[in-house]
Amino acid sequence: MLLNSAKSSSEEEMNEEKVFEPKIIAFCCNWCSYAGADLAGGMRLKYAPNVLPIRLMCSGRISPHFILKAFQKGADGVLVTGCHIGDCHYMKGNFITAKRVAVLRDLLGFVGISPERLRLEWIAGSEGEKFARVANEFTEQIRKLGPSPVPDIPYNA
Repeated sequence: MLLNSAKSSSEEEMNEEKVFEPKIIAFCCNWCSYAGADLAGGMRLKYAPNVLPIRLMCSGRISPHFILKAFQKGADGVLVTGCHIGDCHYMKGNFITAKRVAVLRDLLGFVGISPERLRLEWIAGSEGEKFARVANEFTEQIRKLGPSPVPDIPYNA
């Protein structure tokens, strides 16, 4: 009887479907959205551990190369966050970001990557709850899309 129960539990484990856990890179502006991420952590808000925040001085500093490289290195989604329009500490960084992300979304679609894998959000330093909500929403969105179609391509430079 004990063997039967052990066998049935191991069969259940084998039959359980593994849930896809996406890898998400979040490029965050130092002055606002990274502070929002920090506030979310300080407030002990729960958000998906799949999101890896990377701090940049300004969202305008995010090169299209950074985003493409993230996908090349295995990211399933990329979240770009910055100051609200008009609140950029460098005056027009978020305007530059908005234009770049729009062009990149078109480029991703052209090369066969769903544009839904790239998301742009404006998050202030006082919006920790918004950062947590966006991180959770984007993680669920990417989970529904499944793994990235881009293979992990070795890069030697």
